[in-house]
Amino acid sequence: MNPESLAWYAGAFLLALAVLVVVHEMGHYLAARACNVKVLRFAFGFGKVLWMRRHGSDGTEWAISAFPLGGYVKMLDEREGEVPSAELPRAFNRQSVGRRAFIVAAGPAANFLLAIVLYWVLFMHGVTELKPRLGLPPAGTPAAMAGIGDGVTVRSVNGKPIETWQQLRWEVMQRALDKEVLQLEVISLQREIGVYRIASDRFDLEQLEKDPLRLLGLVLFRPPLPAVVGRVQPNSAAALAGFSDGDRVLSIDGKAISEWKQLAAVAGAAAGRQLAFVVERDGRQIELAATPRMTEEGQHKIGRLGLMAKEGKGEAFEMTTEVSYGPLESIDRALQQTWDTSILSLRMMGRMLTGELSWKNLSGPVTIADYAGQSARLGASYYLRFLALISISLGVLNLLPVPVLDGGHLMYYLVEFLRGGPVSERALEIGQQIGFALLALLMAFAFYNDINRLVSG
Repeated sequence: MNPESLAWYAGAFLLALAVLVVVHEMGHYLAARACNVKVLRFAFGFGKVLWMRRHGSDGTEWAISAFPLGGYVKMLDEREGEVPSAELPRAFNRQSVGRRAFIVAAGPAANFLLAIVLYWVLFMHGVTELKPRLGLPPAGTPAAMAGIGDGVTVRSVNGKPIETWQQLRWEVMQRALDKEVLQLEVISLQREIGVYRIASDRFDLEQLEKDPLRLLGLVLFRPPLPAVVGRVQPNSAAALAGFSDGDRVLSIDGKAISEWKQLAAVAGAAAGRQLAFVVERDGRQIELAATPRMTEEGQHKIGRLGLMAKEGKGEAFEMTTEVSYGPLESIDRALQQTWDTSILSLRMMGRMLTGELSWKNLSGPVTIADYAGQSARLGASYYLRFLALISISLGVLNLLPVPVLDGGHLMYYLVEFLRGGPVSERALEIGQQIGFALLALLMAFAFYNDINRLVSG
């Protein structure tokens, strides 16, 4: 990755971190102020303080620290130092169980609220989405065995209306997780309506980090495209071979190539084998040699060159649709999307704990930075959608009943409410040690997965 791309990805990641962390901590801060609890510091990041200013009647310190993966709101508390008698009513530990729970829960609630607002804006503004049109399924896949043809458009999945490819992906993945039989209502190119039943018992949870629809044979329809390169992915096999944007592929190993699907088929079947290309560039014919890199897709190993096709306005119109809703319907859809995403996140975490889902699906900061950069390059709507998704994940994670997380504190307050007295200091100390150990283990898994993805490509 060149320095310019690295700076772009790092900037997109840091901006996402700043927004998500500040929103989360602002939830705690505003709730504390509403309960008249004194806030001593509002910090973005941990470690050495790089910048700090005092503001407000309470002289709250607003700080930016060196390590940006998080933040905190420090409140007046007798457990962390001596509190003047005149300010005891404003100490956090002197508040009722209900008020303390409200302040703690406000952080994750702010993340969910951010996601709702972002989805609401996106649904109202309108987004360009891929149409839910299916290409010819690969032989032997459940979709191929069901008899799905090329170019059909999905209208519903198990009775749920479908308007975009993203909605199709979402509905299929949720049902396939429970091995449900998928009932797809489609309309053909001849405007004929058909219903197909697809067994999802072959849905491999180990392959979730790949394309979950392709595992079932549900592939995106692509209109015929000329074999012209639209973009060469950095550090790819094609980039190393010297391909450039705008190259027209004329032949591979002496075989004439006219359509992009021919190029993709040859490259896909040649993982690890060098191919001889003849391309046309600026009116000249050039010979290039490239070796497609082997990648796993479900149970299959295929070759990837790292080339993207050049699409004209006609192809884009045929593949995309503009989706927008009114203000009220957008709110309803935003609430539903946030709820569905939260529940799916919990289900995925639960399956990781039971061993049904591999821990390799856990992502760390490197992978998140990659997604941040990719979504930012695609445009504002994609980046805002990415922010909404990560904000939901942050909210769900913080509500887990793990000591040191917000959910762990809420668990303590529930115990205090039920038994009529606070949890002992010894129990809090042990819980904190367990919580830090669990978080360290979680981060170790996440970093390992990040490194593994970088090494394996």
